[in-house]
Amino acid sequence: MSSTTNPSTQHTSTIGAIGAPSRRNTELALLAFAVVIPVFAYANVGLAINDQVPSGLLGYGLGLGLLAAVGHLVVRKFAPYADPLMLPVATLLNGLGLVLIWRLDQSQRLQQLAENAYGSFSASAPKQLLYSAIGIALFVAVLMLLKDHRVLQRYTYISMVAAIVLLLLPLVPGLGANVFGAKIWISVAGFSIQPGEFAKIVIAVFFSGYLMVKRDALALASRRFLGLYLPRGRDLGPILTLWALSLLILIFENDLGSSLLFFGMFVIMLYVATERTSWIVIGLLMSAGGAVVVSTFASQVQVRVNAWLDPFGCYADSGACEQIGQSIMAFGSGGVLGTGLGQGNSDLIGFAANSDFIFATVGEELGLAGVMAFLLLYALIIERGIRTALAARDPFGKLFATGLSGAFALQIFVVAGGVMGLIPLTGMTMPFLASGGSSVIANWALVGILLRISDTARRPAPAPASNPDAEMTQVVRP
Repeated sequence: MSSTTNPSTQHTSTIGAIGAPSRRNTELALLAFAVVIPVFAYANVGLAINDQVPSGLLGYGLGLGLLAAVGHLVVRKFAPYADPLMLPVATLLNGLGLVLIWRLDQSQRLQQLAENAYGSFSASAPKQLLYSAIGIALFVAVLMLLKDHRVLQRYTYISMVAAIVLLLLPLVPGLGANVFGAKIWISVAGFSIQPGEFAKIVIAVFFSGYLMVKRDALALASRRFLGLYLPRGRDLGPILTLWALSLLILIFENDLGSSLLFFGMFVIMLYVATERTSWIVIGLLMSAGGAVVVSTFASQVQVRVNAWLDPFGCYADSGACEQIGQSIMAFGSGGVLGTGLGQGNSDLIGFAANSDFIFATVGEELGLAGVMAFLLLYALIIERGIRTALAARDPFGKLFATGLSGAFALQIFVVAGGVMGLIPLTGMTMPFLASGGSSVIANWALVGILLRISDTARRPAPAPASNPDAEMTQVVRP
């Protein structure tokens, strides 16, 4: 007589005990590279501009390393099974963005010293480092306070109201600020805030909750035309409403970027929820038609369209044409490998060099190779976000991760496309790279939410309670 443990029970308990790998050590190793690379870039810029290692090198390295360490420790504690690549890639982009902003600050400082314009120089890099610290603090708060992303589903319609309020704030007299024709900023206690950057996260909550409930109705088709399944008339209501809202943003705020972002994000999530190609076609036709109509009477949009069509035809008459023309020349002079960090002239673009057009600095000083490297880093975040959506176990999480990843991808496209002359300039900022507090803070919150969904998706399910009777079963051999 011998006692034998049930093999299936033993296998189940082994899986529950081991679980999935957390990959936190992999994240830590990648974070080390994500800190070291910007530090070397910082030293490179100092040597190129001033022929010496910058005096703030140690402080910059310690500051960036401290922010990365705080983020890693919080992820290790509160999201141990989260994706191991998002935090290092975001840290690397943020760190390189600080280097590029500091590089442009030095050129501006030297130029003003040459013109004897003492006292007018205001460095952007220290402010950006402060905003990065605030962004990491919000990242930490998201992971600590948001225990389960599915809780946000309860606030579907509240988030819709909140998003509309955020989008309308720049139109409030005395609160909104008109910056170079675009009414997308508000001024609070001396700080300029762009509410649209936070609205893209809030409105993604509404889209996810709404489409999760309505996706079956939206997937129904009444007729087939030219190979496309056309939706029923009453189901066009949501997309018509979002289309009208995007046009209102474009008309009253002169904000081409936000209107494209919100409408495009909704169409992407609608396609994912319904798997109907017709929604993509309808969305593209509506966005193109709306842009054509608005551009005929919105002066700010018309100026950007003209600058896109022929930047050198109006180079001497329009500031928008001059910026696009200088950006195209910066990309062209960079060639394949670039002129080297700190050795370009993209600072001639002026006030927008460290915000809208900072990607032109990458194209000139790091060349085509550097541009592709940055785009691949952005693509990594997008790919990991889509992978998180595929791994999510609940439909709300799938749609939410898809919406956030889609919004991030659209922002990269409209900014890089506008600076390169592929599409009209939108005025948005490159995530993590460009100078702007609202952008870097909101995108750190976006990464935090994606990590929370990833942790929930990758976390192993608890092992089922073992059956004592099964474990004590005795097999009697004849």
